[in-house]
Amino acid sequence: MRRLNHPLLRALVTSVAALAIASPLGALAQPAGTSAGTPIAVPTTPAAIRLYPGVAPGSEGATQVEQWTQFADGRRARNITVPVLIPVLPAAGKANGTAVIVAPGGAFRLLSMDNEGHAVADWLAQRGVSAFILKYRVVETPAKEEDFIRERRRGVASGGRLETFPLAVDDGRRAVQLVRENASRWGLNGGRIGMIGFSAGAMTTLEVVSSPNAVNRPDFAALIYGPIEARPVAADAPPLFIGLAADDPLIPHGDFGLVSSWKKAGRPVELHFYERGAHGFGMKKLGFTSDIWPEQFWAWMRMRGLVGQ
Repeated sequence: MRRLNHPLLRALVTSVAALAIASPLGALAQPAGTSAGTPIAVPTTPAAIRLYPGVAPGSEGATQVEQWTQFADGRRARNITVPVLIPVLPAAGKANGTAVIVAPGGAFRLLSMDNEGHAVADWLAQRGVSAFILKYRVVETPAKEEDFIRERRRGVASGGRLETFPLAVDDGRRAVQLVRENASRWGLNGGRIGMIGFSAGAMTTLEVVSSPNAVNRPDFAALIYGPIEARPVAADAPPLFIGLAADDPLIPHGDFGLVSSWKKAGRPVELHFYERGAHGFGMKKLGFTSDIWPEQFWAWMRMRGLVGQ
């Protein structure tokens, strides 16, 4: 497996585990997997589209078996080695030709499939957007839930070790390419294929956005509680929407370097910096202004002509 030595990634894994153990914010940080849920059967998804025709490149030696767990706020999947897209399409006659690939978060150890996956995709599909949940590869974790939780708690001290982030980026780029190549199949406009990511999914999305190849780079993107540090931005980078809470303990926001980087490149960017919401709010209704990020994302898409007025 390839590894990524990324300081924000290490901070994300360590801080999420620490919060879930010692802080009242732990309920929002649980996607890192530091409290027990109920194991459930892996859901059958007949409509799921495999990203690769055979074994996913980079996972040839993988032996782990995919597992799902039910928590109060939704299902989480881990030990994923077969990445797929799960289409969530609008009702007949309602599609507007726009697609959004949804990348859930979970510190690259699991995926929050409902709060940052299906709930988001359903919301988009109800408004005519063809949504595709990206079940991307994550780092291998112990099969037994108690061993997994114990490992995550040990990660508080060690900082953990993540090996599959580059594979997640590969999956994200392949997902964009696949949707673009099959645009006519779903009645899509090939120039209106976007991507939205949450936490680790936002980190993945940002790397996909930075792809030098236009075929596997989205036409617009959104980062929800994702990276905010400055970085090189291409002159043709896609428009970017950012949603982040001021009380997020996991994402250092400093001087919003990423926004400045996008502006310096002359590319469109919009930032919503909410007073409260912490980390992992997703589609939850917490009574904070961060609750309305989906409506603001929709308004941004309308402003940019990405969806019907």
